[in-house]
Amino acid sequence: MTPTLRRRSRRVHWRRSLASGAIGVVLVAGIGAVGAGSAQALAGPVRADDGARITAEKKIASREVDITIDSPALGRSVKARLLLPANWKRDSTATWPVLYAFHGGQDDYTSWTRNTDIEAWAAKYNVIVVMPEGDNGSYTDWYNYGKGGTPKWETFHTAEVRQLLERNYHAGALRAVIGNSSGGAGAMAYAARHPGMFRYAASLSGILSMRSIGMPAMLMFTNAGNGQDPFAIWGVPWADDANWQAHDPATLAPKLRGTGLFFSAGTTGRPGPGDPDVAPWDIGLLSEIAVGANNRDFQKRLDELKIPYTAHIYGDGRHNWPAWVRESKSIWPTLMKSIGARQA
Repeated sequence: MTPTLRRRSRRVHWRRSLASGAIGVVLVAGIGAVGAGSAQALAGPVRADDGARITAEKKIASREVDITIDSPALGRSVKARLLLPANWKRDSTATWPVLYAFHGGQDDYTSWTRNTDIEAWAAKYNVIVVMPEGDNGSYTDWYNYGKGGTPKWETFHTAEVRQLLERNYHAGALRAVIGNSSGGAGAMAYAARHPGMFRYAASLSGILSMRSIGMPAMLMFTNAGNGQDPFAIWGVPWADDANWQAHDPATLAPKLRGTGLFFSAGTTGRPGPGDPDVAPWDIGLLSEIAVGANNRDFQKRLDELKIPYTAHIYGDGRHNWPAWVRESKSIWPTLMKSIGARQA
């Protein structure tokens, strides 16, 4: 579960609570042809292999665009928010490196722009940032009691979104990924399940060892609290252990060799800088204790395999945006360097 943070007039207020030039005739003069806040149906974007297509584009700011994607993998339409570099042009023959930014549970594709200054961070580099919808989907193609089918969030993120960006927005093959909470777990799992897709993967308070003691129960409890059928996502623990292992970053850790890795989490359950004072039973405190211990387990696994990484297990700090903003700002230059994103 991800607490929400809202920003007004660029000031952050804390609370509890991701074929070149193929758009063609869509917008006459590129991004600037659509007024801020207006949406326009797209006539000619190139589809993904499975038929996923961009059906609308809405300009949010000068280089910030929301796209609507009709997704066969999900069986419905969802949105993604894009940050485009200053020198991006629709008719360009160049490509740009890409950063995927995944949100946590009980949040959406606007999370990173609501809670951080990611627009300002991105503006300093020649990089495309994509923040796709992840819903409460746990960043996986759902098991559905062995029947498969929708929703297929992993397919949406790693195939549909990737292909649509490459074919319509000049996205290149150099990619990095960052995520908070369940988005952090998704970032690390995708990097392990698709070796070579991402040059660098960063997790902020993500569950990185799904099969550690108590973790299956915690994950199912959290997903049930989000209104999901917890057994439909990865299956029944132990009974469907093979599927759990197939999506567990710690189990898949050997496949992370060669990928740059960063992960961070708190361990004490005490409020950190910027956190509000809360009762000691607050779920944001309790969950971060478990997440911190879990990240330690993942760290031990990487040490056993002698896989290099950077970790920041920082002690005080809730499962909340104040810590995630600090951590994402600190790792941002490394993410940009990993994909060759030059300073603008």
